Amino acid sequence: MRTALLAREKELTHHRDEVSRERRALPWVKVEKEYVFEGPKGKKETLADLFEKRSQLIVYHFMFSPEWDEGCKSCSFWADHYDAPRVHLNHRDVSFAAISRAPIAKIEKFKKRMGWRFKWLSSADTDFNFDFGVSFTPEQVKSGKAVYNYTHRPGMTDREGLSVFYRNGRGVYHTYSAFERGIEPINGTYDFLDLVPKGRDEDPDNPHSWVRFHDRYIT
Repeated sequence: MRTALLAREKELTHHRDEVSRERRALPWVKVEKEYVFEGPKGKKETLADLFEKRSQLIVYHFMFSPEWDEGCKSCSFWADHYDAPRVHLNHRDVSFAAISRAPIAKIEKFKKRMGWRFKWLSSADTDFNFDFGVSFTPEQVKSGKAVYNYTHRPGMTDREGLSVFYRNGRGVYHTYSAFERGIEPINGTYDFLDLVPKGRDEDPDNPHSWVRFHDRYIT
C-alpha cells in the first residue's frame, strides 16, 4: 500500500510542478497606477520601493479593516510563517511585504504584540486593496456586485489573498494573485498536519474554528 501511495505522491508532485510552470507563464499586466503606502514612523513607500532592489515581490493582503483593533485571526495564523523564510527569499531575488487597510498605528501595535518582523504597511490612503480584489465597499457587498476570487461574492468588505509582482527597467508588473485556499502553499503548518494520522481535523463547516492568535492558545 505504501508503494502504491508513493506512486500517487510522485504523480501529485509532478502535477504541482506543471501547474507552477503554467502559473509562471501567465501574462503580466503592467501596474500603471501609483500606489503610496505608509510604513512605521510615517515613512512613505511606493509599490516599486517594496522590491528593495530585487526584481520579484510577494504581497500578502492581510485582513485588517480600519475599524478593527486587531488583525484577522486566520491571516495571523498565516503570518506566523513569514519571518523565517525571508532570508532565503531575499537570496532568491524575492522581497515580501504584508499590506492592510488599517492605519499604520494599529498595524504597528498589533505587530509588536505578535512579535513579527516582516514588513507590513498601510494602504489606507490608496485603492490598492480594492484594485487587487481583496477589499470592497459596503455598497458593493450589499448589491452583490463585488467579485472575490474571480467567481463569487465576498460577503464582507475585506478578504485574504496574495499578489505577485515583477519589476524591470520598463516598470512594475502584476504576474499572479491567489485567494481563499489558493494561499495555502505559504502556510507550512498545514503541510505538517497533512502528514499526521488525524490530518487537519477541522470542522468542514468552520475550518478555522480551532485557530487562535498564537498568544491566546491555552496550554
